[in-house]
Amino acid sequence: MSSATPAFEDRLAIDEALRRFFGDDLVQGSDGGYSASWAKLKLGPLTLAFPNSKARVHALRLHDLHHIATGYDTSFVGEAEIGAWEIAGGCAGHGPAWVLNLLAMALGAFLAPLATLRAFALGRRTRNLYRTSYPDALAHGTVGKLRDSLELRQAEAHPTSTDALLFGLWSIVGMVLMALTVGLLLSPIAVLVWWIF
Repeated sequence: MSSATPAFEDRLAIDEALRRFFGDDLVQGSDGGYSASWAKLKLGPLTLAFPNSKARVHALRLHDLHHIATGYDTSFVGEAEIGAWEIAGGCAGHGPAWVLNLLAMALGAFLAPLATLRAFALGRRTRNLYRTSYPDALAHGTVGKLRDSLELRQAEAHPTSTDALLFGLWSIVGMVLMALTVGLLLSPIAVLVWWIF
């Protein structure tokens, strides 16, 4: 299982685990922000808002179940770990998951490189839910059954040289994506400054 301490007991029903997860003050709203028109991302004193698309909500539902199964929390480091774990296992056709996980993983490469690498290694040895639908994921019934279906119990998170190489390559992709994102966000300010001066 993951190096993070699981917050949810195996016997806990998935729907109860989700209720508890949504009680976490870092998770947005009583339904995890699924029904909100806009998604908000807090980065210290800065809050970024972007449309909460159906594709994002679908990926987020599966992502939240991954948090519950792996035990990775919703701190910056926890999001970097789960992002790396999901990238290593693949996000299938979930574009928002690829983008947000690459950004989180790139941040983790700076904040907690070893923990993020271990999560990446674990993701290469386990399964995730991105090739299933949300109702199918809920059919596991309990957290323990979900963990079993993802093969989390028997997997080891000891990175190999191949894990490290792939982690480095994916981190570079994430850093390039982060640079492009920051550039896009700052471009209106740069244009305004250029126009004024």
